[in-house]
Amino acid sequence: MTENVKPAKALVSAKTQELQARRRKAMAGGGLEREKQQKAQGKLLARERIDLLVDEDSFEEVDLLMEKRSSEFGLGGRYLAADGVVTGFARINGRSVCVYSQDFTVMGGSLGLAHAQKICKIMDLAMAAGAPVIGLCDSGGARIQEGVESLGGYAEIFYRNVQASGYVPQISAILGPCAGGAVYSPALTDFVFMIEGTSHMFITGPEVIKSATGESCDFESLGGAKTHSVKSGVCHFVAGSEHDCFRQIRELLEYLPQNCRERPASVMPSDDPARKSRLLDSFTEMDPKKSYKIHDVIWEIADGHQFFEVHRGFARNIVAGFIRLNGETVGVVGNNPAVLSGALDIGASEKGGRFVRFCDAFNIPLLTLVDVPGYWPGLEQEWGGIIRKGAKLLYAYCQATVPKVTVVLRKAYGGAYDVMSSKHIRGDINYAWPSAEIAVMGPQGAVDILFKGEIKASPEPAKARQKLIDDYTQKFVSPYQAAERGYVDEVIAACETRPKLIRAFHFLRGKKVERMEKKHGNIPL
Repeated sequence: MTENVKPAKALVSAKTQELQARRRKAMAGGGLEREKQQKAQGKLLARERIDLLVDEDSFEEVDLLMEKRSSEFGLGGRYLAADGVVTGFARINGRSVCVYSQDFTVMGGSLGLAHAQKICKIMDLAMAAGAPVIGLCDSGGARIQEGVESLGGYAEIFYRNVQASGYVPQISAILGPCAGGAVYSPALTDFVFMIEGTSHMFITGPEVIKSATGESCDFESLGGAKTHSVKSGVCHFVAGSEHDCFRQIRELLEYLPQNCRERPASVMPSDDPARKSRLLDSFTEMDPKKSYKIHDVIWEIADGHQFFEVHRGFARNIVAGFIRLNGETVGVVGNNPAVLSGALDIGASEKGGRFVRFCDAFNIPLLTLVDVPGYWPGLEQEWGGIIRKGAKLLYAYCQATVPKVTVVLRKAYGGAYDVMSSKHIRGDINYAWPSAEIAVMGPQGAVDILFKGEIKASPEPAKARQKLIDDYTQKFVSPYQAAERGYVDEVIAACETRPKLIRAFHFLRGKKVERMEKKHGNIPL
């Protein structure tokens, strides 16, 4: 019997050795020289990135041994380790996630058919398990040698991005170049992170632009983190390093649910739910023409004065992000008087609309802080499509069925008052500070229209105009006319905003809305 056991042990050992050898080969990436080049650019390796992002010893790799099928254009005898992408599932803060990390050391992280199939499989697993999916992108784009199979692979990923949209949170981190078709998948995800100095996104590169249009640019000005976080709005978060990027992703996930069937996890409250803020009272005594940062109001309301802002550099006349109120996640949208007086424009409407739709998709209640003088005027806005694009924010609020609480702080003029989660578009509970000004337009403009002839006929036009402005302000530019008609549920002292909001959102936790049966609406894209 002993003689029969020894060969079996040797056979198992040989099989195990073969497996280990295959694993080592697949995990070797593009080799030491390519790894050195990656490090010289200040970039981490694909598996190092995953290790830093996820909980320690939680990553389970999928499709490590998957290989390319193409043999054209010199690929026949070439081994591409893991086909240039590492995929698998893991935990972040103890919660399940799916992740893929493109390996730039293997043919520049280019996407071929097997590469795409690996990403598609992990996205399918994410949807099946109801877990967020995170893409760590570092790719030169489609693998030219694989032709249409590469393009087809991209399309399969895009399709899954759309199917997963609103079902599980999708996060993209751009950790190197992201060009051509490679940019569309991140654009379809919920949040995009970029690194200062090393991340670049563009459809066509500087050389193509130069030859096609004659315009000169470099990678940074064309598609760097600053460009996309400030000008284009493609990027939601900017990090100073990859380590900082992964820290921010982990923090973002703390505010989000696993999927659309769940609510964000509650945390132990760290702040007094009855805390009042005398600082907020000072805003009601402020000159209505004086600007301030809406962040100061948000910080005073939030648990521990903590605010996780989204899209910080883009369309700064509106502010969006996440806070906690008595341990519960709340999405905040607020006009920011420090920029463009808080007026709505194209960028603000698109930024706010997308954030509102994200919160609604993932059961995150919405708090709207209103201080809006109207829409920003000008030819650029009109020609740019403010009528159509501005309607996106209106559409988002009208469609949202999560609990919606609104506070009018100061100005709420014209159509912008309607748009900012007013009672008329089904805000659930609408408060106003005593300093709120709710009217069709500002008193100066209204008086000039309504009493033009009377002012002109007066022996002292300036004096008559001022008296009419004062009378109009007293009668119309206040929260009380709206409160008399039920358009504002309560006029509250600013200092009690936090406890009022906590009670309102707690009451609304059981809110249910039956949607009209239809395929889908037609948002004004």
